[in-house]
Amino acid sequence: MKLATQVRPTGGGAVGPEAAEAAAGPPPPGAAVGGARAAEELGLNRSEFARAVQLGIVRAGPPAPGGAARYARAELERVRAAGGSPEALRAQVETVAGAGAASAVLGVGPTRFTRLARCGHLTPVGYRINRYRAVVWLYLAAELREFGERRTALLRGGVTPEDRELMARGADLRPRRWRDRHVELLLGRTADPWERAAVLASVLPEEELARAVPDPAERMVLAALGPPPPYGHPQIPAAAAVAQRLLVAERPEEVRWYRAGLDFALTGARAQSNATAERGPT
Repeated sequence: MKLATQVRPTGGGAVGPEAAEAAAGPPPPGAAVGGARAAEELGLNRSEFARAVQLGIVRAGPPAPGGAARYARAELERVRAAGGSPEALRAQVETVAGAGAASAVLGVGPTRFTRLARCGHLTPVGYRINRYRAVVWLYLAAELREFGERRTALLRGGVTPEDRELMARGADLRPRRWRDRHVELLLGRTADPWERAAVLASVLPEEELARAVPDPAERMVLAALGPPPPYGHPQIPAAAAVAQRLLVAERPEEVRWYRAGLDFALTGARAQSNATAERGPT
């Protein structure tokens, strides 16, 4: 069987693919463009564009031969035609970091906001690791405003019995809620069963993955197809070690949920391999 893998871009060169693209001048009409030029044409900065891609607002096309993401002109036109003016796009991807800034958007105190977030009422869209190696959660400002309009009772009323029970247990649902969102967004980018299985495998603890996929060759395929760390994942080793824990399922019920999803995805992936005589995406 043939092992089909994806090649990921690597650093180290003096001139990266996007820098080379910028130096080469305007691309021919209709040609796909790299991330830097796509962001420029949509009127977004690098961070805003990365968030738009993460959220599926902008969809990447087939990658360049070296693995760099490319964006079709038709896709950029689709985004603009869907009301994607720079101002509207920025409003969709605007994030706020930490309880202080997020609570200000909602018009509540940081303590109440933290309780609401820990109890799972608000879902982070990303994270940062600060200099103290603490997780700083990022939230979409538009989602906070919508939540404030829909759930005024939670912003002004007392603590619900369900939240009181969670608080008594010391629960913090933010990591799991973020993982759920992260996995859902990744699955939305591909229909290939091996790539979908790789997404689900990436959030399982190593020992659980070994039980779920006893074949080492299949685990190699899943590792090769696994998603890269999300945008904003730190590069400094100490901070990266903290962030890495956010990428892996924790409690037994969460592990079982992703294990069941992986088992289902692998059934389809193996059926594809039997039909094509290939192991991996076709």
